[in-house]
Amino acid sequence: MNVLIVGGGGREHALAWSLSKSKEIKKLFCAPGNAGIAELAENLPVKAEDVEGIVKAAVKNSVDFAVIGPEVPLALGIVDALVASGIKTFGPNKKCARLEASKGFTKAFLTKYNIPTAKYREYTDREKLLSDIGIFGFPMVIKADGLAAGKGVIIAEDAAQARTAIDQMMDLKVFGQAGEKVVVEEFLRGTEVSVLCFVDEKTIVPMESARDYKRIFDGDEGPNTGGMGSYSPNPLYDRDGIMDKILKPTLLGLQSEKLDFKGVLYVGLMLTDEGPKVIEFNNRFGDPETQVILPRLETDLLKIMLAVTENTLGELDIKWSHKKAVCLILASGGYPDKIEKGHVIKGLDKVDKNVMVFHAGTDIHMGQTVTSGGRVLGITALSDDHKEAIKIVYDNAEKISFDGMQYRKDIGL
Repeated sequence: MNVLIVGGGGREHALAWSLSKSKEIKKLFCAPGNAGIAELAENLPVKAEDVEGIVKAAVKNSVDFAVIGPEVPLALGIVDALVASGIKTFGPNKKCARLEASKGFTKAFLTKYNIPTAKYREYTDREKLLSDIGIFGFPMVIKADGLAAGKGVIIAEDAAQARTAIDQMMDLKVFGQAGEKVVVEEFLRGTEVSVLCFVDEKTIVPMESARDYKRIFDGDEGPNTGGMGSYSPNPLYDRDGIMDKILKPTLLGLQSEKLDFKGVLYVGLMLTDEGPKVIEFNNRFGDPETQVILPRLETDLLKIMLAVTENTLGELDIKWSHKKAVCLILASGGYPDKIEKGHVIKGLDKVDKNVMVFHAGTDIHMGQTVTSGGRVLGITALSDDHKEAIKIVYDNAEKISFDGMQYRKDIGL
């Protein structure tokens, strides 16, 4: 069959890499793709957010099955549009996509179904929010309600930082419409765990666990990013406990609300002294967690995705490698703020053959691979030993260079 991946980042490159191994795929397309994906699929010059353009391209290229990577097209209803055009699609519909598109919607869902999460309040009135600074103590978690490319969360250490964050979101509109409503949460202390789950209307199946590093600098300092690295498995992950306390109640909630979710539900957890608590829901594969989870997948990914769309997920026995995986993100200078693009990337041909280089923000210019985004590359290595995987990743990162390149030195440690 002909398969289309929508998106153009590191997550989509990992999806293309995994799907390309399926014997059932005749032709693989990606819209818009990137320089790395071009080696595995035919890139189509259509932006992921252009729902009408994506549908037209899918029909024109006789696409049988579509896989949606990013959150924005999901929130815009791309799944509904593709399905209406007769194209089977992996990803939640627009109604279900609210679980990521609105943090307030998710918090209300979690509360209603007694799923452990942080205390919270919602605000649309800036003055009321300013008067409630420190309502749950400090640090104060301030979130833009809508989609903000993984950057709409500010951790304010004191009242002054909180006022600045509120001004940025509600007055200066640094996150656009996403900040018109703000969610304030209790700060949770503990260790983060990322649990990605395949979900259909009857079944929820967690993938292998992972950990993501959101802050830009070593020691989890600095502003939030889309993710600076990850590793899998997470040794603190309690599959049975999280299944009973988080995942089963979530599936029951989806069924009770008649949310016919089909796709991937990303559950961001904090392991606190009181047990696991949900930080966030996402409606798709996480980035960069996908770059350490899919390399450990031994079952045909397309087979799993088709089962999800057909509500037969529960009939599969999904197999995983026992190897450890580590991913390091190489980012542009200035990220996550203002960045420069167009810098030539050197050394890609020097990377070890057993190391995966997933392209996130790259393009081809005059025959050379150049930077085109904040997060540029994800270097992923697998090994029987976690520390060895870390060493392989950093040894290979040193072989690559581009002007302004930055990366954390403590991923996996």
